[in-house]
Amino acid sequence: MEILGIDVGKHEMHAVLLQHERSTSRSVANSATGFKQLQTWLRNRKVERVHVCLEATGGWSEDLALVLHKAGHVVSLVNPTRIKAFARSEMLRTKTDCIDAALIARFCRMHAPEPWVPPAPEIRMLQGLVRRYQSLIQMRTEVQNRLQAPMITSVVKASIKATLTHLDREIERVDHEIEQLFKHYPPLRRQRDLLTSIPGIGETTAARILGEMPNIAEFRDVKAVAAYAGLSPRHYESGSIRRPSRIAKTGNANLRTAPYFPAISAMRYNPLLRRFADRLRERRKSNMAIITAVMRKLLTLAYGVLKSGKLFDPTYASH
Repeated sequence: MEILGIDVGKHEMHAVLLQHERSTSRSVANSATGFKQLQTWLRNRKVERVHVCLEATGGWSEDLALVLHKAGHVVSLVNPTRIKAFARSEMLRTKTDCIDAALIARFCRMHAPEPWVPPAPEIRMLQGLVRRYQSLIQMRTEVQNRLQAPMITSVVKASIKATLTHLDREIERVDHEIEQLFKHYPPLRRQRDLLTSIPGIGETTAARILGEMPNIAEFRDVKAVAAYAGLSPRHYESGSIRRPSRIAKTGNANLRTAPYFPAISAMRYNPLLRRFADRLRERRKSNMAIITAVMRKLLTLAYGVLKSGKLFDPTYASH
């Protein structure tokens, strides 16, 4: 099968097609028109089905990936860290968009990354709404902090308060849209109910998990879930050098931050996780290490209830 590597930018895309030993390239706009031009270019080269590889850079890549998937091509969305590591292995010293596209194509040919399965339309809607909700919350916090700044005039203060009022309305509107989405899709609502049965996970966190990891029940094990979120521990031991373990952070940042505050809550109100945290304290783990471990455990429990389709049972381990 031919290989197509694409470097996706905000305004432009650069593609490199590998056909046996021959390589050709094309640049098009990152737009609906550009998508059509790319498909026409492939047809002109007698390419009926190609393995497309793109970096997973959010919406800029996913729109194109969805179009190519619908056209019948095999599409892989790859963590940019893997591409970066592959570039280091080739000792590349020059970086251009066209060189990056060729690099992605060679990575795809050598490693044959797993095909991407596009999420259902309702999941794409949920993801967009949840990300917008979190963005509005962050903006509100930033504006609220400006209200506490010293020596601001009454005119500036009134302007800040007006902005806060507008943000509050938008937060309420997006929150309502999220709730309506769950009402219109009972299977999605059932998944949310499974997640909220875990003490520490509320409706907002459940929506974030479902939006950022829609196929959580399809992961092979809990380690794959932690790796996808970037919560896997990274150990460094070389000879006599031993550095403190840290999380890898080579995953979905939106998912990785979702269980932070729920983990703090779960350490108080979830008996299972409270005992887990106590054992870590007895081993003199730092507070941040404990919170991170509880975050991983929460995602493990989320994986368990979605995979089994059963509500959280705190006595499961004792059965």
